[in-house]
Amino acid sequence: MKIVAFAGSTSSTSINKKLVEHTLKHFGESDINLLDLNDYSMPIYSSDEEKKGTPEQAHKFLQCIEEADAIVCSFAEHNSNFATAFKNVFDWASRINKSVFQDKPMLIMATSPGGYGGKNVLDVAQKTLPHYGGNIKGVFSLPKFGQNFDANEGITNPELKQEHINTIENFKQQIAQ
Repeated sequence: MKIVAFAGSTSSTSINKKLVEHTLKHFGESDINLLDLNDYSMPIYSSDEEKKGTPEQAHKFLQCIEEADAIVCSFAEHNSNFATAFKNVFDWASRINKSVFQDKPMLIMATSPGGYGGKNVLDVAQKTLPHYGGNIKGVFSLPKFGQNFDANEGITNPELKQEHINTIENFKQQIAQ
């Protein structure tokens, strides 16, 4: 199975990237393509910019999605929504192919330093992505990242750790069918 994965952030210290990397350890048998949104930097989408042509990075992002069997991502939450970096890649890609995620099974996640764990951005994702080919098969939120995650151990809170494992196993079962 080929998995494309990314964090919806361009921060060099992204906690969402750490969550994605930890999650990918549970897919050891898979061919994994971990994208860095820094490699997809483009002008901020606007109709004026689109008249100049579609950036090659948007085509490359869609190609990665096309080549994948499944998608694993964790969204950074900025003001209860997607971070600008992800939103811009998403906007450009949707101008090429409205079905950005091409009906690939998706495991979507979010984490944050606060107690809500990025649930606002997950709500936005669950409402929005299905209109753009997002076939969401699993959702996980990790609150209080600094208290519940260790770089060596991963998720340290026993209940959240089990919930994470259950979400991944359920996702694997759904995509194996």
